[in-house]
Amino acid sequence: MQSLQQKASEWSGVSTDEAFSIDETNLFQKLGLQTFINLSTNFYNRVYDDEEEEWFRSIFANSKKEEAIQNQYEFFVQRMGGPPLFSQRRGHPALIGRHQPFPVTHQAAERWLHHMQLALDTTPDIDDDSKIKMMNFFRHTAYFLVAGDELKNPNQQIPCKHAAGKDNS
Repeated sequence: MQSLQQKASEWSGVSTDEAFSIDETNLFQKLGLQTFINLSTNFYNRVYDDEEEEWFRSIFANSKKEEAIQNQYEFFVQRMGGPPLFSQRRGHPALIGRHQPFPVTHQAAERWLHHMQLALDTTPDIDDDSKIKMMNFFRHTAYFLVAGDELKNPNQQIPCKHAAGKDNS
């Protein structure tokens, strides 16, 4: 049986080494708090304004945008070398458990990643190397959550377009 990390690597097309290359540099020191706030604000503005995929926006219908922004940037800051803001306020991140109430499907992961890529591309002060490292981490983590979601919904086994070995041409 594959581990969640192995499934995440297979489905995302990102190896664990690539995903955790974010640990090679303290991105918090490099980018600063405001950049993470800007990234999360940019991301959630896109999510809450998503008119193309109403089903995706509806996932966030019971969440306050300001809280979602704060939760995300505090997690990013903590995970990328900064102070443990998220844990101090909310406890251990426990990503799979925190996302359990939501439909974390392959389709949802791809839509989340779509918005995050756009947010990364349009948030000032994030250099190209940091964008690549962050997106690799986000892609792998998104599919780690999909794999975790399978624990509650074992019938979801649709590989994504980034799955290893699949021809994407």
